[in-house]
Amino acid sequence: MAIRLNKPALEQARRMVRSGDVVRDERDDWSEAAPSAAEENRFIEQHGWTEYSHWHLGIDDDESPETKGRFSFPYGDFSKVRRGGVISLESRAGQYDHAEIEEAAKKLLELIDEG
Repeated sequence: MAIRLNKPALEQARRMVRSGDVVRDERDDWSEAAPSAAEENRFIEQHGWTEYSHWHLGIDDDESPETKGRFSFPYGDFSKVRRGGVISLESRAGQYDHAEIEEAAKKLLELIDEG
């Protein structure tokens, strides 16, 4: 599995945080706030795969382009960046040795907490 940092997604997340499109919740809140499979499917139908990819900091080039398996480490709920989601993905990235994604999440969390 070759998961790399999805730079367009990171840039979107940074822009959103800077513009105030962020929920400053806690890690435990992410389990309730994370989009369900049905919500993901609706989002893909309405906005397409490229927009869906922009909500995930990880991308796996070994997976087919138009599959959910290609994208990992979600950071928001398709409308706002969720602090709880960023905390969760930072932890998971570190757990699975995705250092670049872990570092990007850490910096994103710092940006959120500055605001």
